[in-house]
Amino acid sequence: MNKDLSQLQRYPFEKLAELKQGLQPPARLDHIALSIGEPRHPAPHFVTENLIAHLHLLSFYPSTRGQQALREAIADWLAIRFAIPPGQIDPERNVLPVSGTREALFAIAQCVVDRSAANPLLLMPNPFYQTYEGAALLAGASPRYLNCLPENDFLPELDAVTPGEWTDCQLIYICTPGNPTGAVMSRTYLQKLIELAHRYDFVIASDECYSEIYFDEDNPPAGLLGAAAEMGNDCFSHCLAFHSLSKRSSLPGLRSGFVAGDAELLRNFLLYRIYHGCAMPPATQTASTAAWRDEAHVIENRMLYRQKFEQVLQLLSDTLAPRKPQAGFYLWAQTPISDTVFARRLYAEQNVTVLPGRYLARDSAAGNPGRNRVRMALVAPLDECVDAARRINSLLAVL
Repeated sequence: MNKDLSQLQRYPFEKLAELKQGLQPPARLDHIALSIGEPRHPAPHFVTENLIAHLHLLSFYPSTRGQQALREAIADWLAIRFAIPPGQIDPERNVLPVSGTREALFAIAQCVVDRSAANPLLLMPNPFYQTYEGAALLAGASPRYLNCLPENDFLPELDAVTPGEWTDCQLIYICTPGNPTGAVMSRTYLQKLIELAHRYDFVIASDECYSEIYFDEDNPPAGLLGAAAEMGNDCFSHCLAFHSLSKRSSLPGLRSGFVAGDAELLRNFLLYRIYHGCAMPPATQTASTAAWRDEAHVIENRMLYRQKFEQVLQLLSDTLAPRKPQAGFYLWAQTPISDTVFARRLYAEQNVTVLPGRYLARDSAAGNPGRNRVRMALVAPLDECVDAARRINSLLAVL
């Protein structure tokens, strides 16, 4: 067996299941899960109809590079969404469809990391999406965690990285908007990172799967490729952006996304993926094309999240008082007691499940940045989210 498998920690939801083990929540209360970021809004009907209409394509092997129509739809969407000059994103060279960003974010480290280097480092935010850490360890790199603290607006502190660590860095994962914090990286922040990537020769993997869940229609979050184009990096050197239909279009089961950016990196990633055998099914590609070509359902999706945040934050404003995120669908709330004790009691007494923040982070010299915080995903229907907020207040009243 691969010896690096022994370095993997248990996934947060395994720890959560153990935390809840043996508890019997009140039978009179239906369970409300705020623990997992699984969108539960209805899938857009035109996408499901498109998928069904093209099931006959299951008779054909898919292309790893993806259908031309899909790559063109993605390139057009990127150009409009991130104000990138027309024609700068080449569908042939700068876009590669993937079977969901999770598998691609994992696979890129296996492709990029040079195990023969003396000390390959892979940088990532802390707290973080656990796939980043697993990808680093199984690629033979050492994770370097960058704490995301309130005093830094929950952004990774780039200035905390030493020149030697930047030299050893081969890949950095960033997540904007952040999971679980909802923090958004500005163009200035992203451009500083791009400058560092060119100075020290490492790759930026920008996980932007929450980029289309935001609250101000006139102020969408910035993206890595848009920041690169604005600073004259028109070939997106050292930059890879990962996007998904899971959150944008409430299609987590479709397993459809893309990676876009540096053509040379994508040329080698395509080679890796041909051997990896992870081509998107043909019917999924046609349905994905339809989804990327439509914005009306995305605007409606944002409206549903906006309603939930408005009502939940109003209910919790005098009790838990969580900070409204800049984007995404998580509340990253500070707890008055230990995050694990809070989560355990909330389940036992109110039948509501939240995820303890420490499960999403790693200990550091400054402590665990997730300690005494919980992540709450407002993915359930509005009435369930409102009910959950009221139950949280009921627990807080007896603490």
